[in-house]
Amino acid sequence: MPALTPASARTAPDATDDGALPRWRSGALDIYDMPGHAIRRLQQIAVALFARHVDGVDITPVQFAALLALRQRKHLDQATLSALIGYDRATIGGVIDRLEAKRWVVREAGRTDRRTKLVSLTPAGAAALRHVARDVLAVQDALMAPLAAAERHTFARLCRKLLDAHLG
Repeated sequence: MPALTPASARTAPDATDDGALPRWRSGALDIYDMPGHAIRRLQQIAVALFARHVDGVDITPVQFAALLALRQRKHLDQATLSALIGYDRATIGGVIDRLEAKRWVVREAGRTDRRTKLVSLTPAGAAALRHVARDVLAVQDALMAPLAAAERHTFARLCRKLLDAHLG
């Protein structure tokens, strides 16, 4: 797995005393010190670890999230499902199409509004979820392996804090 950047290739910006983002020397920006860049790279690493550890089942991280949300909530309309897993409403239909083709979910017209499509987990979808659960936990452990237990807790807490602040 590649590092964000080799330490030898970095020029550290001036540090700040208050823990804020560093001041940039001569107006130059170092992308490797930008949290947004690090988050994007960590996402790439997380997806690569998912592909490596989740063996024998054709499933993506987004599909796993959708199945897990459906297991927890039973029946969801597509808009609610996309909001719960943080996925774009315009493209959640394709995810559901692929899950439906695998017979892991079914879509039915809503009882009160026939235009609404309710998505539900099938027994085959529940079995797939159970099959990959241990591997997905291994992915989380592999991603967080470089951190001590206290750091893992702090990192998770700070991620939730950022998400809460930006998502409301």
